[in-house]
This record gives sequence, C-alpha cells and structure tokens, in this order.
Amino acid sequence: MANHKSAEKRNRQSQVRRLRNRANRTQMRNAIKAVDVAIANGSEEDAKSALSTAVPIIAKTASRGTIHKKNASRKVSRLTKRVNKMQATA
Repeated sequence: MANHKSAEKRNRQSQVRRLRNRANRTQMRNAIKAVDVAIANGSEEDAKSALSTAVPIIAKTASRGTIHKKNASRKVSRLTKRVNKMQATA
C-alpha cells in the first residue's frame, strides 16, 4: 500500500490508465472479432466493411499507447491478408 502522497497519486493514475487501456483493448478486440466472423461466414462485403472499420480502431489503439505500433501494424497486415485471400478464392 502506498505510504507517500505522491505514491497514492501514482496509484490513482495507474488505475485510471489501466481502465482506459482495457476499454481501448476491448474495443479493438471486438473490431477484430467482427472481421473474423465475417471471414468465417464467407461474406466478402461484410469482411471488407469490417476491415475498414477495424483498421482505424487498431491504429488509434496504438497511437494511444495501449499496444505497440508494430503490434498494430502486424494485426492490420494479418487481417488484410486474410480478407484478400478470401476474395481471391471467391
């Protein structure tokens, strides 16, 4: 438990940031799941629209510092690759 005034403030700030990061990460994961579901259903248009919605959310999550920039880039790349592969097979 924090004993100093500055440590107590740091603890409060950490809790607020943790909740903010958690909300951002949840939003990002839900956007990725929407793309996954559209790919699983085989719907090209839904997959494209879900991807176009997910990419800015992933980028925003990285710019806020919740995830690393290269992690976001990797997620976008892999999702795009899967959507493009689905379109090529159709």
